[in-house]
Amino acid sequence: MLDIKFIRENSQAVEKACIDKGEPNVVANLLEIDERRREMQTGADQLRHELNDISDKVGEAFKNGNRELGEELKTRAREISQRIKELENTEKEIHNLWKDLMLRIPNMPSEDTPIGGEDNNRVIGEWGDIREYDFELRDHVDLGGILGILDMPRGAKISGSGFPLLCGDGSRMARALISLMLDTHAESGFLEYSPPFLANRNAMMGSAQIPKLEDDMYHIEGDDLFLIPTSEVPLTNLRAGEILEESDLPLYYTAFSANFRREAGSYGADTRGLLRVHQFDKVEIVKIVHPDKSWDEHESLLSQAEKVLRLLKLPYRVLLLASGDMSFASAKVYDLETWSPGEAKWLEVSSCSNFLEFQARRANIKFRPEGGGSSRYVHTLNASGLALPRILISIWETYQNEDATITIPDVLQPYMGGQTLIKPRF
Repeated sequence: MLDIKFIRENSQAVEKACIDKGEPNVVANLLEIDERRREMQTGADQLRHELNDISDKVGEAFKNGNRELGEELKTRAREISQRIKELENTEKEIHNLWKDLMLRIPNMPSEDTPIGGEDNNRVIGEWGDIREYDFELRDHVDLGGILGILDMPRGAKISGSGFPLLCGDGSRMARALISLMLDTHAESGFLEYSPPFLANRNAMMGSAQIPKLEDDMYHIEGDDLFLIPTSEVPLTNLRAGEILEESDLPLYYTAFSANFRREAGSYGADTRGLLRVHQFDKVEIVKIVHPDKSWDEHESLLSQAEKVLRLLKLPYRVLLLASGDMSFASAKVYDLETWSPGEAKWLEVSSCSNFLEFQARRANIKFRPEGGGSSRYVHTLNASGLALPRILISIWETYQNEDATITIPDVLQPYMGGQTLIKPRF
């Protein structure tokens, strides 16, 4: 979350960020509640001061034999105590409303973030040559059916639409990709975790998934647990509520997880096959860093995600997202998109985000400066490193052959026992 002092002093700019990120009118409501909350705090503090003063005078009155004054003061003390209790109850309600509104204020976009919606996203880099084909291309759904590596109908029979079922060499390639990605990140200094796939409300709030996105999550009401939408949630919350030493920083984490998002079916035509699903596998990379170094860490995090695409020799481009197309919690976002020839379009495979101290405030992650002084909030960053469904789409469609077989990228062949080609199962 943002600092309330910053919101008070920059209300118009914060309101603009709220409008861009789909949270209009929150700032005005928050500032009104904030003023009421401060007035009540001041009033309660004045009454507590008065009560302390009267309490001293009660004892003095009885000590001096002035019983009548003592009883009057005791009555006044009881009245003030009752008023303080009433104020505290109301103050608690106001504080809960204040906190709810604070959690609905999005992060501010960085100064170099383009202003506007999706049409204002800026392509800032491209890598690789898009292959030309001398035969009619198939998309990943057709390839998956011919080769017996993707079975959407049976996945739907088990769980409903939007739950893919990989099989045979499709499943084997997914497993190989996970191993490749984790190995690549581990070699770059990222500590691997195998996190729980369920997270409690505090963890979801700390990583800024809720309340903004709560309706898009799978929720187990009896236990108040959520199926994670990304392993960013457990990785970011590894240090929740802790005060680190400056020498501990930076911290680099990576993890594989299954991920779950209910919103997958709401995007029209982009729901075919693996394009947008309710459950998908992903390798995540997370950084917890010194605030003075987070912009450099953001650039190196982008390079880390790019490294996997270059190993796979997949053409891709880098987008700098505009303010209206970035996530609720992010201050600056790069998207990586791979070219998928069967779909004939660019597909997002990673978002690389710098949250500054936004998540750290919510999760209460700080560090002690080596030179002394007050503790400071860390900065957090994360990127998909990478998301599997669309990587599989790009590999299958990019490496397809005229006979509908798929050549396995060189870097994946050792992870698949030296196999070089995916052929029909039957």
